[in-house]
Amino acid sequence: MHIKDYLTRKGHEVLDVGTNRAERVDYPLYAEKAAKAVMEGGYENGVLVCGSGVGMAIAANKINGIRAVVCSEPYSARLAKEHNNANIVAFGARVVGTAVAETIADAFIESVFEGGRHQKRVDMLRALES
Repeated sequence: MHIKDYLTRKGHEVLDVGTNRAERVDYPLYAEKAAKAVMEGGYENGVLVCGSGVGMAIAANKINGIRAVVCSEPYSARLAKEHNNANIVAFGARVVGTAVAETIADAFIESVFEGGRHQKRVDMLRALES
């Protein structure tokens, strides 16, 4: 909820497809909803949060066209977008604190795919989906 509120305060449109329950849930269901919202719903970016971020990213990457990354710091989040055209960032609420989560989300959302020499590799990643 902290990241949702943070992004909303910064003026981003946020579609919350998650759960806010304290008990365990089947995270692939929520990763799928978020990934499909990015692919079909016109959302440029997705942000996934779970305990570690790992399971959510794995699940999201099962959706064609999704390039989800797990990041625990902003540098990797920025490069994931700039070099790999990642469209979802995931991180763990048990791994990073709220201030670091904010910097990861900002770095990811504010970065832009550079294209150029990186486009060939992104095309290679897309080819793996088929």
